[in-house]
Amino acid sequence: MNLKFLLPAFLCFSFQQSWAQSPVEKDTIKNVFRLGEVSVIGQRNVNTISAEQIQKYGKNDVASALNLLPGVTLTSIGARNESVVNVRGFDLRQVPLFIDGIPVYVPYDGMVDLGRFTTFDVSEVQVSKGNASVLYGPNALGGAINVITRRPQKALEIQGATGYISGGYRTNFNVGSKWDRFYVQASFSQLNRDFFPMSKKFTPTQFEDGGRRDNSYQNDRKYHIKFAFTPTENSEYALAYSYQRGSKGNPFYAGSDTENNQLNRPRYWEWPNWDKQSVYFLSNTAINEKQSIKTRVYYDVFKNLLNSWDDATFTTMDRGYAFASIYNDYTIGGIVQHDYQTSKRNLLSTSVQYKQDVHREYDVGEPEQNMNDGNFTLAIEDRFKITEALDLTAGVSYNNRKSFRAEDYNADTDEISNYPSNSNDAFNIQGALQYQLTPNQQLNLSVGKKTRFATPKDRYSYRMGTAIPNPDLKAEQSVNYDLTYSNRLFNRLFLDGSLFYSKISRTILMVNNVQFDEGADMWLTQLQNTGDSEYMGFEVAVNYLISPAFTIGSNYTFIKRNNISNPEIYLVDVPRHKLMFMAGYDLNDRLRVQANMEHNSKRYSTSYGTESPGFTLYNASVNLKVWKWFSVEGGVNNIFDKNYTLTEGFYEPGRVFYSNLVYNF
Repeated sequence: MNLKFLLPAFLCFSFQQSWAQSPVEKDTIKNVFRLGEVSVIGQRNVNTISAEQIQKYGKNDVASALNLLPGVTLTSIGARNESVVNVRGFDLRQVPLFIDGIPVYVPYDGMVDLGRFTTFDVSEVQVSKGNASVLYGPNALGGAINVITRRPQKALEIQGATGYISGGYRTNFNVGSKWDRFYVQASFSQLNRDFFPMSKKFTPTQFEDGGRRDNSYQNDRKYHIKFAFTPTENSEYALAYSYQRGSKGNPFYAGSDTENNQLNRPRYWEWPNWDKQSVYFLSNTAINEKQSIKTRVYYDVFKNLLNSWDDATFTTMDRGYAFASIYNDYTIGGIVQHDYQTSKRNLLSTSVQYKQDVHREYDVGEPEQNMNDGNFTLAIEDRFKITEALDLTAGVSYNNRKSFRAEDYNADTDEISNYPSNSNDAFNIQGALQYQLTPNQQLNLSVGKKTRFATPKDRYSYRMGTAIPNPDLKAEQSVNYDLTYSNRLFNRLFLDGSLFYSKISRTILMVNNVQFDEGADMWLTQLQNTGDSEYMGFEVAVNYLISPAFTIGSNYTFIKRNNISNPEIYLVDVPRHKLMFMAGYDLNDRLRVQANMEHNSKRYSTSYGTESPGFTLYNASVNLKVWKWFSVEGGVNNIFDKNYTLTEGFYEPGRVFYSNLVYNF
């Protein structure tokens, strides 16, 4: 790690803080379901986005909301039309998603399409970077993301919006009620688009003529309800149910990479079903003034239908590449956490977690294949106050992943066989020192060893006949270092800066020419624990209150990633530079105007070096209160109609207009 290079840059830019969430704003956040938080004691590398900020910047899904933060990069899996993010260079298999502290992902590949998760019932989103608390459980190699739903504060609360967005519409309705010992929160939302508009600067290709992006439709509905009982000030019990029903198309490849087989043969894919149901119970029971027990019990179901058609008519499935693939997965699990204030200076937290991930899939006309993994975690985190100004937090966890069942289907013999069972153990250990330099200044240093287990797809996939499964893949491992400084000056200037470095070993990488397949006349590849890499960089941000009504801010992220084992293989999806500016004016909650700019440098889209060029976007919005409970808002994203991609060949929307009627009672 070249600290001589990073340190001057850190010193030059450290007088900046994330404008997505200033300390003043965080102090005034309401309607947050605190029972859904995961302990992050002793850490300062945690960023938060509030519901107010999400609405202000017109972010309709979790992926675009997360992009407001430094260190977070919005990207896409273009070939599957999935919106994802990277946190300091780590993807969603290494930075898991949680909703109210409950893990959420597709059991087969460990990924999740954040574009399917709308923000209309969200109270805040927390991002723990680097050494996330061991209480999150397994696979938090590079951090964790926790989306927290709403909690009512009054006897009756009604909030929602209905409006237009280029190519479609959105609507949402939240209602909540709080009594002395009970509360209920319910919500409904829908985001429906027949298409998104392409930039007028787009040059038509063989399979995309521009204008309305072909096969770019989406329809996402979500229902959520939560009942809670609060017998005492320090005890709470909540039962929640959530149902998401989604469908989407997959826009065609429109790039120029001659090594991409979609250049001449696009995928005619669509998902008529992308459905998810969750039921979970959360509790916090105060045993006495010093001890409490928290529980999380959950059952999550994911159903997915992917249709691959013959051609753009989307009517027949007769060709060799056509199929209908069905996933019918579920995860069931539980978490018990005991918090014990052993003394005035010490807080000890112990957590036991267990979950089973069950993946069931088949193509229509074939038998169902089953895969079943069990995951066990024992974690201990301790915070000790050395002095009034200095805190030490240490955490350790033991994780075990055991395969109970993994079936392999042979299409030639029409038979199902079983892979041998396999198991993998991993230990995580980390520590953090937090020093209060002054009442408004903090310095935080953390070091930790984190791990990520191989997914069923990593271990068992044939990659459409091009790869050899490797059931005995071991956990990836990373040693993360983080130095974070924050300051508040005169309650007007909020400063933040972080240096980070991660050394990743046993990285799961594809190894070529492992075995020759005489029947297919080709060399086969295999995923193996052969990779070593390093991620390094810094984040800097500032938020300045020029007046009570006028705010300006900026954040900048620099990330450099080196593939130590195979320098000729490019690491993808993360630009080296990301810069954001904003300015906002808020007049007595009656008129709100904001404008922002985002710049991303170029990034690699393939391991062999295909590039997605850099871009700069400008956005603006206005909100005007027209009556006591009603306001109107409108905005423009990508004002100058930039023609750009996050993944080469898969173009993002051009100029997008939106307008909403917003009500808040």
